[in-house]
Amino acid sequence: MHELAITESMVEAIVAKVGDGAVDVVRLEIGRLSGLVSDSVRFCFEIVAAGTGLEGARLDIDEPPGRAYCRECGEEFALDEPIMLCPCGSANLDILSGRQLRIISVEVR
Repeated sequence: MHELAITESMVEAIVAKVGDGAVDVVRLEIGRLSGLVSDSVRFCFEIVAAGTGLEGARLDIDEPPGRAYCRECGEEFALDEPIMLCPCGSANLDILSGRQLRIISVEVR
């Protein structure tokens, strides 16, 4: 479960920035093509945040859809599944969005 390692890194980065301050809300953006399962990140967050200023913080996750551009037919289209095929059948794609993992904001008391 790579969500655990990623969530540990995220919590460490937040603690490094805010110190011992108590955090109320953490907002993340996890693209649907990132390979991360948001529910797993939520589960890991509760475990990893224990004993830090993030313990008890609300975790809000935005899951933007993927977008791709087909080099064969020239179409740009939504891509929500990890099966990366254009409606025309081509796999010759440029992924435009949906792979992101970002800490959007942190609300500190």
